[in-house]
Amino acid sequence: MSRVKGFISFEGIEGSGKSTQVKLLTGYLRTKGHTVIETVEPGGTKIGTKIRNLLLEPENHMDPLTELLLYYASRAQHVREVIYPAILNNTVVITDRFTDSTVAYQGYARGLDLSFINALDEIVVPDMKPFLTFLLDLDVEEGLRRNRQAQKEDRFELETIEFHTSVRSAFLQIAKEEPERVKIIDASKSAEEVSMEIIKVLEESWR
Repeated sequence: MSRVKGFISFEGIEGSGKSTQVKLLTGYLRTKGHTVIETVEPGGTKIGTKIRNLLLEPENHMDPLTELLLYYASRAQHVREVIYPAILNNTVVITDRFTDSTVAYQGYARGLDLSFINALDEIVVPDMKPFLTFLLDLDVEEGLRRNRQAQKEDRFELETIEFHTSVRSAFLQIAKEEPERVKIIDASKSAEEVSMEIIKVLEESWR
């Protein structure tokens, strides 16, 4: 699958600071004259937002396969309505989560067949891989503590420590397999320090 210049994703466990860093990087790139849109998965579209609510509401207990297919339904709409058109218009797209989250959460942590997920990828997002992915790596308990302080609670927040540990391990495995694309950033530092590291890595990668 081809990496797409101008397409950047942020990945990481719960509470790793992705949404904050998406906003900071968007602001930085705009000061450099780039046209940028920031988006999120699941979501990014009217349909995707409705699917996001289904996926994250704590009272919705669903089968892992249902969960997986809802994510890809949201992604299909997201890519065709938002991401593809923006990239064709030379707009930088920064997304809070993309396909790596599906591999980590539904593949490794939920135990769904990775070959099936890869096949869905080929159907839904052919030739559509971020040029650069920032993996904000953080201790699982620290990430969950941050979210509790922010009073954030969704269906995934309620999962076990073991589940979140599997997700973190999966992200690190993906980074090990694709070091040119996936850059590990220590998310235990201050937001400003993390942002500076991200900008440094981005500038080096875009040379």
